[in-house]
Amino acid sequence: MKSELIEKLKSKKAVIGIVGLGYVGLPLALRYCEVGYKVIGFDIDDNKVEALKRGESYIEHIPAAAIGKAVADRFDPTSDFSRARDVDALILCVPTPLNRYREPDLSFVIGTTESLVPHLHESMVISLESTTYPGTTDEELKPRIEGHGLTVGKDIFLVFSPEREDPGNPNFSTKTIPKVCGGHTPDCLDVGLALYGSVIDKVVPVSSTRAAELTKLLENIHRSVNIGLVNEMKMVADRMGIDIHEVIRAAATKPFGFVPYYPGPGIGGHCIPIDPFYLTWKARECGMHTRFIELAGEINSSMHDYVVAKVAEGLNSQRKPVNGSRILVLGIAYKKNVDDMRESPSVFLMEKLRDLGADIAYSDPHIPVFPRMRQHSFALSSMPLSAETLETFDCVLLATDHDKFDYDLIKAHATLLVDCRGRFRDNDPHIVKA
Repeated sequence: MKSELIEKLKSKKAVIGIVGLGYVGLPLALRYCEVGYKVIGFDIDDNKVEALKRGESYIEHIPAAAIGKAVADRFDPTSDFSRARDVDALILCVPTPLNRYREPDLSFVIGTTESLVPHLHESMVISLESTTYPGTTDEELKPRIEGHGLTVGKDIFLVFSPEREDPGNPNFSTKTIPKVCGGHTPDCLDVGLALYGSVIDKVVPVSSTRAAELTKLLENIHRSVNIGLVNEMKMVADRMGIDIHEVIRAAATKPFGFVPYYPGPGIGGHCIPIDPFYLTWKARECGMHTRFIELAGEINSSMHDYVVAKVAEGLNSQRKPVNGSRILVLGIAYKKNVDDMRESPSVFLMEKLRDLGADIAYSDPHIPVFPRMRQHSFALSSMPLSAETLETFDCVLLATDHDKFDYDLIKAHATLLVDCRGRFRDNDPHIVKA
């Protein structure tokens, strides 16, 4: 059974099922299509499914032409989970957010698994890619699968292989980013390596699903801790009258022992703001307290208030209160040059300033209309930038430094400019560095 499935995967006769067609699942589906697999894409959002069937893209950096080609050839999007019976592999790329208490929310993973279980069959592989705490694959997926009468490692194969997408990064793609994979058993690992080996240039095996789960957390906690460090350094440097961005540029000239990280108004994206909480929650179950990780999280979360204080300070210098001031937020994506708003610090800044009575607007060339989000709501559309537009605002807040912005125009016509990204190096009196 194992050898037959591996052969099917290697010969590209296997049908691949991708569950969750977002920033992770959709590029992966297109990659499998590109190398010759038939792919069934599953998503609970009928609007996404219908858009894909029409050959349309809802993710900016994925061209519609690539989707149209895949759909015409071998990509079949659907919201009918019963079609899981037709696939040889299921790859789960569903959200793993936090609940209102900042604890892991596995409802999407568990709900998806329970929807798929009635349609599972012998001689197939299931891979979880959603970021989660060590033990999720073994403790949550395995019992549900085996409750259907299939023995993991014998009848069906189970692996964890964390996603490593970096939306909008032209230097890396699904194909070229090395992929970690851990199996519940050695046979599961062998099947997992065959699953990914034809579409990823380098697959890195680890000893277990738990090791693979912790690998993903370490990668993102490493970034969280270092960003927390540089955010704290920014506040110290500000008190000392030193430009932290100048210091980082100078330190980055050292050819060994230093990696530059950059401060900002908070951290965004699905991974860095959320992943540390998955480990700290699981560590408490083991009687451990991850003080270092939690401190970095506290510092990064505090940056929203730091920036709002800088906005208030800048307005105060012009004898204006936040309440009633018109504030234009530049960039609401979580990082530059993408349309991804997951956990964007810009949204938290907008909410805090709105709560203080500010009249909020935004401009983002990548996000024409503020999207529907689970926890945030603004009835706004992106404002085009012009000299006249900029001059009507009491404050312009640079939250995400997209390359498409005309920074000379912004600098020349903003009455007050609060820069969270170190884009403006001059010490002009109307520029506040935050």
